[in-house]
Amino acid sequence: MANPIVPSEGVLLGRARVPGHDHPRLVTVRGDDVVDITSKAAPTSRDIAELDDPAGHVASAKGPAIGDLQQILANSWSGKTDAKAPSLLSPIDLQAVKAAGVTFVVSLLERVIEEQARGDKAKSDLLRKDILGLIGTDLSQLEPGSETAMKVKQTLISRGVWSQYLEVGIGPDAEIFTKCQPMASVGYGADVGILPISEWNNPEPEVAMVVSSKGNIVGATLGNDVNLRDVEGRSALLLGKAKDNNASGSLGPFIRLFDGAFTIETVKAADIALSVTGEDGFELTGVSSMSQISRSPEALVDAAIGRHHQYPDGFVIYLGTMFAPVKDRGGAGKGFTHKIGDVVSISTPSLGTLSNTVRLSTEAAPWTYGASHLFRDLAKAGLL
Repeated sequence: MANPIVPSEGVLLGRARVPGHDHPRLVTVRGDDVVDITSKAAPTSRDIAELDDPAGHVASAKGPAIGDLQQILANSWSGKTDAKAPSLLSPIDLQAVKAAGVTFVVSLLERVIEEQARGDKAKSDLLRKDILGLIGTDLSQLEPGSETAMKVKQTLISRGVWSQYLEVGIGPDAEIFTKCQPMASVGYGADVGILPISEWNNPEPEVAMVVSSKGNIVGATLGNDVNLRDVEGRSALLLGKAKDNNASGSLGPFIRLFDGAFTIETVKAADIALSVTGEDGFELTGVSSMSQISRSPEALVDAAIGRHHQYPDGFVIYLGTMFAPVKDRGGAGKGFTHKIGDVVSISTPSLGTLSNTVRLSTEAAPWTYGASHLFRDLAKAGLL
């Protein structure tokens, strides 16, 4: 059975464009209805995340229904949006948007082994034997920064295979980078963008944690950390160019806030499914298992926020993925890359399904509504 677009239970928080209002409205789901819960007490997604009990606030908030959930989801697709009807946006607003990279050791080491072996099974087996001899058969048990991880590092260096990606994969420091600016992420149904110069790119199906300014993880949502493999591959110093472009980060469809039934442990046990369907008939599927993550969500949050770095408006952080698509497209040995018009869907039962269509960043809707516009519109509406 396919995952639902929106989970049938839980406390959900979203943002919507609603006719008659200049600023985005905060919404939740009650049965078949989407309900507007915007208030002066908490006019932004950031404000709700800062409350002592975000789930309690959203669950008890009063407001009018703005439309049928399925109709609003259908109206959220780029190119099909009726401006006279509500449509969903990214569920975050003023929060910083961060991402963690190389967080699944099990997939990282296998990819490094395959890359270094260059098709030589004997060399591949030797490298794998060295690593498994140090840490056992379960690569997911390798704790980054541990004594065992440092032994693996030395073994790989002696084999001439050390790299910057291995450093952040099994070294003491996590890779934390800025995915996009506040207000720049896109939501369910929107186009996601890739640079015209990129000829090798892919989706990255991930869970994103929603974190308050105090470092409290208050909920989770799904994300596509769109990746330009050729741009980043030329130099790690091009990470910003590879990751932060118009419409390059999607989140949604809703934030599911933590309550008694949905917790951080639910996230840690989730399997994140990916499907890509092309206009050329191409299909790709895969799964990323959060149980295989090498740095816990809490550890990644701690690496991002603390006395070393504050986020007064909180932040959202993509947790990384173990999925790297290798299915050939367009010819044997060419691997996977996107084509314009691909529909990417990322799903798990507890968070629903985030779907987007791939376009060029230069052709996706430009980002024109920032924090200054939001503040002016909230003030005009008497919500500040």
